[in-house]
Amino acid sequence: MGVVSKKPGRSWGRLGKRGWGKASHALIHLVLLSAAMLFLFPLLWMVSTSLKPIAETMKIPPVWLYWPPQFKNFWDAVNYIPFLRYTLNTLIVCSLAIIGTVSSCSLVAYGFSRIKWPGRDIFFVVTLATMMIPFPVIMVPLYAVFRELGWIGSLKPLWAPAFFGSAFNIFLLRQFFLGIPNDLSDAARIDGCNELVIFWRIILPLCKPVLAVVTLFTFIYHWNDFLAPLIFLTKQETFTLSLGLQFYQSQHGGTQWHMLMAASVLVVAPVIVLFFFTQRTFIKGIALTGIKG
Repeated sequence: MGVVSKKPGRSWGRLGKRGWGKASHALIHLVLLSAAMLFLFPLLWMVSTSLKPIAETMKIPPVWLYWPPQFKNFWDAVNYIPFLRYTLNTLIVCSLAIIGTVSSCSLVAYGFSRIKWPGRDIFFVVTLATMMIPFPVIMVPLYAVFRELGWIGSLKPLWAPAFFGSAFNIFLLRQFFLGIPNDLSDAARIDGCNELVIFWRIILPLCKPVLAVVTLFTFIYHWNDFLAPLIFLTKQETFTLSLGLQFYQSQHGGTQWHMLMAASVLVVAPVIVLFFFTQRTFIKGIALTGIKG
């Protein structure tokens, strides 16, 4: 009987590759966790400062966990400025901007992706080119237009432009529309449906993930927007949250850091909660964009 010889070199080579693979995965996770902690540092410092008295906010060395935590800072921050009024103004702007962005961008994207017409691709390239124009370039002309319309000092300049579309959202929706089979539209046309019926009853129901992405992007942008309210709003009763936060720095000749951080936590919290509950739809919408069927 012959003796079957084993080759330890090959088995050790496989074990070595497995061990190296596990080590590389562990190293990648360690790097990602370190980067996550680096990005979380400002958020953690904001929360820590919001729970301290004013005397402890600038203490050196800093104290991360102050006991007992000063939860009354949140109540003081809400009463220090018309916080609820600013919140209502911000929600009004975000809601109208979402309606305008979703409706206008989806219609334009449908025309760029599902309807053939002369010069379509050229106009799409021109639309994308507008993304290279920064807001400060059109800031003065926009102000002049809104002043002639009598909108300065109202919320209209903050949400009305959303009804004219935005290049990035049009591009995002167009790429998703291209992934929907044309056979669905052709079958609907044979049944006598016009383009608006096809858009409303066939295309939009299939585009919920990307519509959720556009909604989330629009909400976050207008919720955090500071420059546009600073330019177009002149009355305190129309201020948004991002603009109202500066009152913690300008009143009484000093910065109320504990209340500023408490108010900032209240402003950031809705965005974090919204993303937490919509992250699956958000990731799905981004992943499916650009995949053609």
